[in-house]
Amino acid sequence: MVEVRVNGIFMTQTQASGIILKEQAGKRALPIVIGEYEAQSIALALENLKPPRPITHDLTANILETLGISMEQVIITELKDNTYYAIIKLNLAGQEFEIDSRPSDAIALAIRLGTPIFVDDLVMEQASYIPEEESPEEPKKNYLYRSKEDELEVLREQLKKAVEAEEYEKAAKIRDKIKRLESGS
Repeated sequence: MVEVRVNGIFMTQTQASGIILKEQAGKRALPIVIGEYEAQSIALALENLKPPRPITHDLTANILETLGISMEQVIITELKDNTYYAIIKLNLAGQEFEIDSRPSDAIALAIRLGTPIFVDDLVMEQASYIPEEESPEEPKKNYLYRSKEDELEVLREQLKKAVEAEEYEKAAKIRDKIKRLESGS
């Protein structure tokens, strides 16, 4: 199994939503098309935003915590006919349960509960890719969310290119963005 993290949330040209899972100890990325509601739910959790009333994934996380059920891990187990399958591993007083789930729902819960996310090795071999370097001027995806690490990486590359091209005003603006992102403001 390969441990992954949510690396980005994007929209395709046909306005479908998706997530990019990136392996923790490598370069491979796994795109999964998901529903718009689930993409919004995942984005809220990634940004630590709480709606005034709990949405379905918040409610489910609250139920698990209230009942003392720990969510041990999420595993994307299979890719069959262009559909991903997942299980949620739960633990209640030492008894383990495996619950069938859509990957998007499992990931939305995992982010809320700080649960590790894994992808089966065969699924990674079947459907992952190694991303090419994105041109700062023409990103390949319309990201709704991009991980802080990846955003910093893109900005540092833009800064390097701006300095090399002697575009110092542009470089100063990029440097300021990097400082704001690093400081969390």
